[in-house]
Amino acid sequence: MLKSIAQFFSKVVKTPVIRRKLLITAAIVLVFRLVAHIPAAGIDRTSLAALFSGSPLLSLLDVFSGGTLANFSIMALGLNPYINASIIFQLLTFVVPSLEELSKEGEFGQEKINQYTRFLTVPLAALQAFGMYTLLKSQGIISQLSPIALVALVLTMTAGTVLAVWLGELITEYGITNGVSFLIFTGIVSRLPVIIGQSVTTIASADMLKVGVFLAVAMAIVGLIVFMNEAVRRIPISYARRVGRNLPGSSYLPLRLNQAGVIPIIFAVSLVLLPSMLSQFMSGSGNPGVARFAQTLALNFNPQTLIYNVFYFFLVFGFTYFYTAVVFNPEKISENLQKNGGFVSGIRPGTETTKYLSYVLSRITMVGGVFLGLIAVLPSFFQNAIGVANLAIGGTGVLIVVSVVLELTRELESQLVVGRYERFIR
Repeated sequence: MLKSIAQFFSKVVKTPVIRRKLLITAAIVLVFRLVAHIPAAGIDRTSLAALFSGSPLLSLLDVFSGGTLANFSIMALGLNPYINASIIFQLLTFVVPSLEELSKEGEFGQEKINQYTRFLTVPLAALQAFGMYTLLKSQGIISQLSPIALVALVLTMTAGTVLAVWLGELITEYGITNGVSFLIFTGIVSRLPVIIGQSVTTIASADMLKVGVFLAVAMAIVGLIVFMNEAVRRIPISYARRVGRNLPGSSYLPLRLNQAGVIPIIFAVSLVLLPSMLSQFMSGSGNPGVARFAQTLALNFNPQTLIYNVFYFFLVFGFTYFYTAVVFNPEKISENLQKNGGFVSGIRPGTETTKYLSYVLSRITMVGGVFLGLIAVLPSFFQNAIGVANLAIGGTGVLIVVSVVLELTRELESQLVVGRYERFIR
């Protein structure tokens, strides 16, 4: 197996186009990580570190920001405003008719929606930057700023988010794989040494049984993620005539069990932290009723509580269905099959094929949604038994890391295939 991996990477490095894309991606990631360590002014970092160490939810958010939030760099908001803007516009495409029509216009329509998403990211980033300032001020970590200093802080953090989005889009256009997912992956990987070090320190004093359970859970999670990401449901397709000289009269349509990939987890994490953030904002209120409500939110939406995990599970499950509906259109697939003289064996072309594909897709999406939801919440149930405080973070983080690595591998393989065909054309 190691020999096969070495041969694969040897082919990747020797291919000029892929090598150039990898170098561009590496350069952009290097710039992203360097900028992420530029600190914002006016922050007591000792108090900030104490706040993050005492809050599992803030620690989880820090993992997805790649450590920029705990250090409060100019990229402290990370890509969260852009993700929120993407969620808003994808929801609006189901509500606003003009956006729905625009989403059906192919590449041009998708580019316009992406442009609107970027526009919305700016005010969302400014709003979240002000909210972060208010939160830190209520905790005594940042002092009262003058209006000019506050505006400068908000503009700096907004510019950091815009820069992160731009770097992600540069990777998408000139590098390898989806840039936004890859930057989130980079942030998580940059925090892995810290997480692994904390885990090793925690379990070093535990008995061998707990150590064995920890390793078994970690290996099982990685294995399940790989299996579910590679699993497909093959729908047999027959053709009334041969489509080409060498193509057979039958084929199959592969439907991935996890059509949505890692996007539902990213969306869900952005929303599951809202109750805890609200409780932090309202905890400093002078109104006793508001303070009690904030305390109730903080207690119920702790990662160890049942309410938090149920809420998290259904967010992931719902976003899996939602994003699958966005990226996979059974009606368009059925129309393309009919134009090419193809049909699902035993199913009439047209409307019946659309209904059949929708039925199969809903069934396999349910399995994929349950899987993603369980991967997101199951580690927290092992946390108390094993005594590893950051295992809950590891479940979600490992899911994103493994999914992005698999997607990157598929992208490299497709680039190798394209390169081989280009040599024949020349």
